Amino acid sequence: MTERVTATEEALALIRLLEQKHGPLMFHQSGGCCDGSSPMCYPEGDLLIGSQDVLLGHIGGVPFYMLKSQFDYWKHTQLIIDVVDGRSGMFSLEGVEGKRFLTRSRAFTKEETDQLQT
Repeated sequence: MTERVTATEEALALIRLLEQKHGPLMFHQSGGCCDGSSPMCYPEGDLLIGSQDVLLGHIGGVPFYMLKSQFDYWKHTQLIIDVVDGRSGMFSLEGVEGKRFLTRSRAFTKEETDQLQT
């Protein structure tokens, strides 16, 4: 089955660490300026999800949402959440770990696109 969002092993390990420290988590990527264009990790429920947010899937059991207007740009790609060294946005939980989540992407194949539409 084709997934709209996946994560690297490094990202999954960081998610597990953050869950141990903070409990259930959620991700949101708004596409806004500055920090909003990166995947942001919050304690579950700390960010209100509204009718303009799309649930893309789950990574490591954690829901990943994206603002619908941003999703319209990314809907032809699979998002691959990775981790790199550095400071994240000041609201994202991983910042104090000296790591930040990063979105990589690849275009869906025709077969994958067809599967997503069924």
